[in-house]
This record gives sequence, structure tokens and C-alpha cells, in this order.
Amino acid sequence: MAAGPAGIVWQTPANPPERQDYIFRDGRRYVRPYYFEFISHVKNRWAGKTIVDLFTDEFKGRPREYYVHAVKCGRLQVDDQMVHADYVVQSSQKISHFLHRHEPPVLGGDITILQNEADVVTVCKPASVPVHPCGQYRKNTVVGILQAEHGLVPLFPVHRLDRLVSGLLIFAKNADKAESFRQQIEASLLQKEYVAKVVGVFPDGEQTVNANVHFNAREGRSTAEVCDGDGKAPIGKQACTKFQRICTDGIHSIVLCKPVTGRTHQIRVHLKHIGYPIANDEVYLSENFSPRSSKGTRINRATTLACSLPSSDPDSCADLGNNDTNKDTEADEEFSIDPMCTNCPNLAPVGYDADEEALWLHCVRYTGPDWSYECPYPDWAFLDNVSRKKLKS
Repeated sequence: MAAGPAGIVWQTPANPPERQDYIFRDGRRYVRPYYFEFISHVKNRWAGKTIVDLFTDEFKGRPREYYVHAVKCGRLQVDDQMVHADYVVQSSQKISHFLHRHEPPVLGGDITILQNEADVVTVCKPASVPVHPCGQYRKNTVVGILQAEHGLVPLFPVHRLDRLVSGLLIFAKNADKAESFRQQIEASLLQKEYVAKVVGVFPDGEQTVNANVHFNAREGRSTAEVCDGDGKAPIGKQACTKFQRICTDGIHSIVLCKPVTGRTHQIRVHLKHIGYPIANDEVYLSENFSPRSSKGTRINRATTLACSLPSSDPDSCADLGNNDTNKDTEADEEFSIDPMCTNCPNLAPVGYDADEEALWLHCVRYTGPDWSYECPYPDWAFLDNVSRKKLKS
């Protein structure tokens, strides 16, 4: 535990997730909000800025007024010391940001353990759950949940699945086994199989798509590119996917997808490229997609802050460890309210899209030189009894 502002127990990445950290509600898995120390070190381009200017410019999820108050109350520290709002940071200094952390919820399905061997464990990953800690997610990850609910640690992901994709996930239990898998991947010895539910009647027979994939991190989506004969080379990375229709009901088709390469959103963008996008993929169904990062995650934060911050009197910081500060707020009884938190009294962080659903893309099989692991098909893959027989045969 970290030694942050007095009266509060602060977690760090060293504190493991525990079973009681999770709350299930309305089909979703939430993480009980907790106090956490984010640690960063001053980059060269940050040096010379005041601590408040630095956080206002680089971490835009909260308004300037929050950072001013956080410095005053010791929620922002430099080299484990309280500083004033005009303090100028220097390169390589340690900055601690003590936060009441709210993680986004994920769909509430169980993580089913498929095989548990001496050096390998395979699971069926539910859609919406990230594989490992990243961004706002720490405990609400496959790695975190497996540690909290099954005591599986350490785990080394052999491959990854996008957060909204479900299906087979392979973990090595030790570094030597992870290195063995890595060498097989680098030697292109692995075969990967997915199923997708796409719009329309997919053509019969194997369809091979060779189109470079260029991922735009700012927009959160990829584009497929081919040489159009004008002499300009595509800027994306070379990518190839093989597709085979399994069945169709005349409206949708279930398609077996075999990516030869592994580019970001490769299967999704290749299906869109040939005119058969995944039927519930909002990113690639429409040309007018608005990326999640631009959907106003700071809406009403300033108003929320103005209502929740203590007075400007320096002594008002003294009670920040007292979770009864906002007794009159309609708070959730399952977790404590923090008076400086810009997300309280809600369980989910501000800006979270509660309508998120599972993408109809599922990993069913990974095969190596002398091994093969499989995962059951999802319910959406069974269009009718005919498709059920085909998939189970």
C-alpha cells in the first residue's frame, strides 16, 4: 500500500485484485471504486511546466480546477512531497497522482476455464473484457479476474483478443513456456480460426483477401488499402485473411475467418472491404462512425467538480479521508464516496457508454506444430438447426 494523503489506504499495481472487489449489476461486472496511486516520471517535454499546467495539458479527463485542488490537498505529489500549484517540474522527477479510481464495467459473463495444464491454461474470454491491464482497466481484465477468482498467477498471454472480441485465449504459466510460444508465432507456425456473423449472403467457396491494413489510432479504426494502379504504394501493413461461409439464413451469414497475418482489426476491416461487415460492428458498418474518444467524456465534469469539491479553505483537505463527507448524496451503499472524485456517486466513470454489446466475432481455435486448443461456439453463431449441426460436426 502507498503512503499518500493521511487517512486513506492507497493501492498500487502491486496490490492483487480480490474476489470481493467486484459488484454484479444489470448483467455487468463493476469494480468497487478504490484509492489508487498512479506513478509517472517527468518526460523531457514536460520539464519546465508547472505541475498544474502539466496535468491540465497532458491529462484532459479532468478540469484545471480539479488539479489545483489536488495539489493543495496532496493528491498530486512530486518525489513523495507536497508542492504548491506553481511548482515547476524537472526531468525524471517522480509524480504521484492519488485518485479514487472507477474502472469501466464489462459484460458480466463468467470467464470459463477450458483447459488447465501444467504450463498452459486456456479460457473462453467474454466480450468487452480486456486481456490485461491497460488504460482505465486494471482489475476488470481477464488477468485480474483470473487472479481474483481462481488464484492463477503469474499468467503470460500467448496472444491477444480485442476487448470486444470473445473466445479462446491462451496463457502460459511461466516465462519459458511463453518464450516457446513466442518463437512459434515469430516462425508463423500458428493457425488461427474465428467465426463472424456478417451482413448478407456471403459467397460460397474460400475467399482470400489481400489488402494492406492501416490503423488510425486517433480514430480507433483501420482502413483496407490496395494498390490502385496510380503508382502510389499503400501505407498500411501487408495483411491477408481467408474466409469460408459456414451457413446463411438469407439475411446473415456465419463465416469462418482465418487470418494469415495479425493486424489491428484485420478481420473486421477485411470483411467490410469485401462488402460483408460484421452485423453489429458499429465501427465498420457506417462511414460516419464517431470514435469513443471524441464522444465528450468530459461532459458536465466541471459542474460535477464544482458541486463536489470542498471549500477553497486549505483546511478543507483535512477530511478527505472521511468517507461520510457526502452523506446526503444518493450514493451507492456498496462503495465509499470520495468528496474530490469527479465520478462519484456513480459506479461507472463519467462518459462510459452503457449500451455496449458483444461483437459478433469469436476466436474458436489456435493450432500449433504439436498442439491445438479450441473454444465452444457462441449462441449467435447458430442461425438454425442446420448451422448448429455444421458447427458441431
